Amino acid sequence: MTPELFPALITGAALFGIGIYGALSQTNLVMLLMGVELILAGAMVNLVAFWHYLHPDTPAGQMFVLIVMTVMAVEMAVGFGVAIARFRAIGSVEMEEAAELKG
Repeated sequence: MTPELFPALITGAALFGIGIYGALSQTNLVMLLMGVELILAGAMVNLVAFWHYLHPDTPAGQMFVLIVMTVMAVEMAVGFGVAIARFRAIGSVEMEEAAELKG
């Protein structure tokens, strides 16, 4: 493993791990969304690191980064929209109180 690949993989794994912990341990919808964002950021860092390691002369990996960033932005926009609508209707964004949302 090359010396420049290892720190990127460690950073990506750390972001992914923190995101998993944040997504599984929080009950607040906003904090849960932040955990999912960290998961996607960790995956994106690892994707870029491996792409640069395997294909250093090809800039096509940047397209994957743009796709992941677009997914991140859409996910946050929809999530915050749901959180705002839920807060206006009920006054809370805690996921424990969302049992009545089941179909």
